[in-house]
Amino acid sequence: MAEPRMQKVDQVRAQGKAAVVKAFVGELKTVRQQGWGNLWGYFFIAPAIIMYIVFQAWPIIRGLFMAFSDYRWLLPETHGLAGFNGLDNWIEMIHDKTFWRSLGIAFKFTLLFMPFTLFFSLFVAVMISKVQHPVAAAVYRVIAYMPVVLPTSVAMLVWAKLYDPKFGYLNVMLQKIGVKNPPNWLGSPKTALYAMTIPTIWSRFGYWTLLFLVGIYNINREIYEAALVDGANGWQQFWYVTLPLLKPVFTLVLVLGSGVVSATVESMALFKGTSGGPAESCLTAGVYVYRTAFIHGDMRMGYAATMSLFLGIINMIITAIVFKTMRTERA
Repeated sequence: MAEPRMQKVDQVRAQGKAAVVKAFVGELKTVRQQGWGNLWGYFFIAPAIIMYIVFQAWPIIRGLFMAFSDYRWLLPETHGLAGFNGLDNWIEMIHDKTFWRSLGIAFKFTLLFMPFTLFFSLFVAVMISKVQHPVAAAVYRVIAYMPVVLPTSVAMLVWAKLYDPKFGYLNVMLQKIGVKNPPNWLGSPKTALYAMTIPTIWSRFGYWTLLFLVGIYNINREIYEAALVDGANGWQQFWYVTLPLLKPVFTLVLVLGSGVVSATVESMALFKGTSGGPAESCLTAGVYVYRTAFIHGDMRMGYAATMSLFLGIINMIITAIVFKTMRTERA
């Protein structure tokens, strides 16, 4: 009796395998018959692909080639393959004292900007998250985000008026409280970089505040209730619950902030051009790259592309360090 049963089982298995193989062969024939599929699909996605190639892929490829060429806009003989010079631009950059000084200024600006913006935006986000009334919380969120609506150039021009040594509100206020000789914020090398940092923090902290708010609102309230039952006070809840669970938001904020290393628009808008402020105290790397490519000499776009590529590598390294340091565990 056992042998006929086993034979039936083997027949069923063989029929199942044959059905699977037959279905697979049928699907394969269908795919071969369809070929490229419906050509209208390619027609509809063609504009997006073309725009990506023209405005994204091609500029990247061309910029990489320019970084290894002595491309000068005003000298046609340097265009194309004729301008290829290998590593000459990189060697020149290594010996370019102005570039390294501008990079140092950019790093100093970033070190001033990042900690204060992180602290300020996180503090405001925590305060807004404590507001129980939904309408009041919405109003506070709008107020915090309002500076972000202004373009960076407009925000810097507004602050330039506030910094005016004679008629600016800041110095007028300082004089009223007893300061006889208020500083020339934008005219002194000692204060220019700090004066550029303050409006940058003001114009960007609102965006980071909303990111932190999203992270705080997504934290399960039951975790805070459990911590409260265990005897954790407000500060302990913030330190042991809020901060660890905001790791993904910190990662995003730090990655977004790594681009401040160039600090181009802030310096150019605040000091009306590529002068870099008094005694070039605010000549950041981005401003120096712009000046090299579009202002001085015969528009050395090849050398400017080399410096831009180097700044991009720095941003990638910073991003990798942030991801490595802020690695989070997901359930």
